[in-house]
Amino acid sequence: MEKIVGLKELRQNMDKYAKQVNKGESLLVIKRSKPVFRISPVEEEWETVADFTKVRKGGIPIKDLLSRL
Repeated sequence: MEKIVGLKELRQNMDKYAKQVNKGESLLVIKRSKPVFRISPVEEEWETVADFTKVRKGGIPIKDLLSRL
């Protein structure tokens, strides 16, 4: 069953809802009693292309990365 959550509630408790979606739940987000969008888990395996946290703790600033492309 899909949960219904208000946009403000989602913003204020994003970590909580991200964990629920990560566990397989879907959310229907509403604003002023109207559906705005749906959040659902990714159904396919995700392949890590590059993990910049291994280069430097916390990753690499986007400006540095883009300047080298």
